[in-house]
Amino acid sequence: MPPPPLLPRLSPALPPPLRARERGAGAPPSRGVGRRRRRPALVAVARAKGKDEASFTDRILDYIEGGPKLRRWYGAPDLLPKDGSADDEEDESPDIEEPRDAVLVSDGNSETGQLMILALILKRARIKALVKDKRSTEEAFGTYVECMVGDMEDKSFTKKALRGVRAVISPADDGFFSEQIDLKGVEHIVLLSQLSVYRNSGGLQAIMNSKLKKLAEKDEEVVLASGIPCTIIRTGSLQSTPGGKRGFDFTEGIAAKGRISKEDAATICVEALDGIPRKTLIFEVANGDEKVADWKAWFAEQIKGDEEIQ
Repeated sequence: MPPPPLLPRLSPALPPPLRARERGAGAPPSRGVGRRRRRPALVAVARAKGKDEASFTDRILDYIEGGPKLRRWYGAPDLLPKDGSADDEEDESPDIEEPRDAVLVSDGNSETGQLMILALILKRARIKALVKDKRSTEEAFGTYVECMVGDMEDKSFTKKALRGVRAVISPADDGFFSEQIDLKGVEHIVLLSQLSVYRNSGGLQAIMNSKLKKLAEKDEEVVLASGIPCTIIRTGSLQSTPGGKRGFDFTEGIAAKGRISKEDAATICVEALDGIPRKTLIFEVANGDEKVADWKAWFAEQIKGDEEIQ
């Protein structure tokens, strides 16, 4: 079953094209010489909010979806690839080298993964995403994302998925690194971890989180042992609330008891891509009162301080 929509869309869906009779006044025009052709009625689509009032996510979704929706409304054909073929399958040889400039999102169907994709689109990054439902992801993001469906245990698929990838960004609890994956060529791994939350849970919640806890432990273990520069971001409990409303708290131990918006967590992970540590950078974060005006400078400071300790 396809996942629920990421966020409610405030703008109504465009109506289907009107039939010939519905465009007129009702009855068909009478036959005869000199009859005048009726002009098709213009359709106005009202928006719930003005441009200045629309949220960050609304503007992004309108920007992404406006093109495909309007093309369908006016009956224009779908855009074809540059070679003019409508075939979605790649005909490229697996031996062809691509520029290593893409970011791979390990779970493009999860809510946090989709928020990461939106943040990457804003940074004009080349994006690849592992998905289970390719059609729904392509309908949501169009040509901004190269969607890939397959099993990472399949070496040929793994090679294809990681072709041209410079960094892997992984939402919490997807178990991406739990499998034996050849990450040769990847320069940076950014892992969103909920391990502190699971370790701090007790009673029935601890039983419910036991599987997720094992996945989180395995993910961190594999990433740390990979030898690839990595940033592990241990967040507080992820909340489906709007981001950008509050500041942050980076106090040690805050991840076990704090909370953070999924949108804020996704933003931090994407910002972390530009700050590559020499070995490993691990920190905790939840929503709080500290404001970060320049994430690039913030990460540079954390990396420098961490290297001095090491």
